[in-house]
Amino acid sequence: MSDLNSILHQVTKPARYTGGEWNSRVKDWDKTQIRIALSYPDLYEIGMSNMALPILYELLNSQPDVLAERVFAPWPDMEAAIKTAGIPLFSLESKHQLKEFDIIGFSLGYELTYTNVLNMLHLAQIPVLASERNDSHPIVIAGGSCVLNPEPMADFIDFFIIGDGEEVLLELLDSFRNWKGHRATRKDLFHQVAAIPGIYVPNLYQVEYQADGLLKSITPTVPQAKPTIQRRVVTKLPPPPTKPVVPYIEVIQDRGAIEIQRGCSRGCRFCQAGVIYRPVRERPQQEVLQAVGELITNCGYDEVSLVSLSTSDYPGIDQMLTGLSHRYQNLTLSLPSLRIDGFSVKLVDSLPSHRKTGLTFAAEAGSERLRRIINKTVSEDDLLKTAAAAFNRGWTSLKLYFMLGLPTETIDDIEGIIQLVDKVRSIGRKATGKKPQIRISLSTFVPKPHTPFQWVAQEGEQQLASKHELLKQGLHRKGIRLSWQDPKVSLLEAVLSRGDRRLGKIIYRAWQLGSTFDAWNEHFNYENWLGAFNETGLNPSFYAQRERPLDELLPWAHIDVGPTTAFLKQEYQRAIAGEETPDCRYNACNACGLQHWQPACQQKYQGLSQSK
Repeated sequence: MSDLNSILHQVTKPARYTGGEWNSRVKDWDKTQIRIALSYPDLYEIGMSNMALPILYELLNSQPDVLAERVFAPWPDMEAAIKTAGIPLFSLESKHQLKEFDIIGFSLGYELTYTNVLNMLHLAQIPVLASERNDSHPIVIAGGSCVLNPEPMADFIDFFIIGDGEEVLLELLDSFRNWKGHRATRKDLFHQVAAIPGIYVPNLYQVEYQADGLLKSITPTVPQAKPTIQRRVVTKLPPPPTKPVVPYIEVIQDRGAIEIQRGCSRGCRFCQAGVIYRPVRERPQQEVLQAVGELITNCGYDEVSLVSLSTSDYPGIDQMLTGLSHRYQNLTLSLPSLRIDGFSVKLVDSLPSHRKTGLTFAAEAGSERLRRIINKTVSEDDLLKTAAAAFNRGWTSLKLYFMLGLPTETIDDIEGIIQLVDKVRSIGRKATGKKPQIRISLSTFVPKPHTPFQWVAQEGEQQLASKHELLKQGLHRKGIRLSWQDPKVSLLEAVLSRGDRRLGKIIYRAWQLGSTFDAWNEHFNYENWLGAFNETGLNPSFYAQRERPLDELLPWAHIDVGPTTAFLKQEYQRAIAGEETPDCRYNACNACGLQHWQPACQQKYQGLSQSK
């Protein structure tokens, strides 16, 4: 593309747009029947660090009649350049325009990327609204964790893939081949794919609201559309990508990555991932050992991350680390998402080539009472022993994550954060003989769909500001650094995560007013969003800061993720009562609802029932 070469000198990091990276795949466009653009609605460096992208890239390109190419959101300098040059948005591999592809698939993992989806479609010269597309336009689909409440993006996406995409994508391709071979209409395709389990076609459903603004009903309008869309779950993890595309430039996660485990059974009540990725599925150790070797050979990485929601819960993780260290002498291993205990510290200390610069742990709350509420089964004694183990083994800094605005939180809980950090600091001084470096990261609690706290109101900005101020004053000591997110960003997250279909107008108007890259501080413009709400007559507080009755029909009620609403209500009530729910991986089945889906859960549930 000669026009592209003429503008790349105008932008920062041109390698974001050139393609041609090591292991990228360029198939013959004219000889390939189905052409799919895998679209990540954020910057190249963010998208290339996403775990799902290489899985789908390898899966699709392994099909002889399918090509999959990548596209990311262009940074504002590149957007301006392609607009001036009249170049529609294009793929990295072949530089074909997005509007030439058959399918454009967006990965939606964060609500604040929604306006980027609209902007990418616009830059591709594809109608932003699904209702304005015709048979000449690509089919626009979406998957990812955010589509477990698809309604806010229903105006823009033709259909959603709910759950693990590895199996459902292959079924979708079969339907697409059949549809394309018969030269049928878009409407015919939508009716056909609506019958595939795990696919939601929003324009085949009618949504009605009550006079008070509450949702009244979501009703299928054709026989193929099911009243409830059941999340697709792969029982066995697919082979890990061992020949992923290697970026020319440094990305956020600039290392190899192997998913060793999917799902988490610990049951933290604020955590959406812990619900929507159930049940736990483990990759066999031998498969991990082999995959790491292939990754090193194919990509040249000298650092590999073993990825999981709770990596230290992987059975035999210590033996596997020993095996990896012996087999690959010069390899650096990283372990994200470790639980707070001495075993995690010991694990990290056993890693080859590690640098004792810092450890990160998510304490979440400052008091044991509040940690019981959220089912984070970590005592203060556990926290302090973990800190002591880290300092005694030579670590000089710790990073602790806390959430503000959790259900039932009081000022005593905030004071508890200050007292806990004081104790950690004191332990560090005794162990090292000097002031330890302690970083405190604060996030605002965002109630998420399909969690026990999906009915809870988010705390207001004024209340959060007073808590921030209390912590600033209480932690104003040398060696303690405090950071927190703008409460307006958290408010918008809550609005978009728990919104209904009417939010499509808000997203559309905010984009028209100039909002893109909302996840980036330098581009986040809350006034655009406030203006959009004012123009449409909707109120963000209705979605974010309203306690919802347990019998209210929720916008995502037609999406079945596995755990039942009855279980989530029970967990909410146990939270309010301050009761912990044990990890079902090591204790009795909690009857969350997965026992009706998964053989392993079913077997455990039946054993529990018989024992009762």
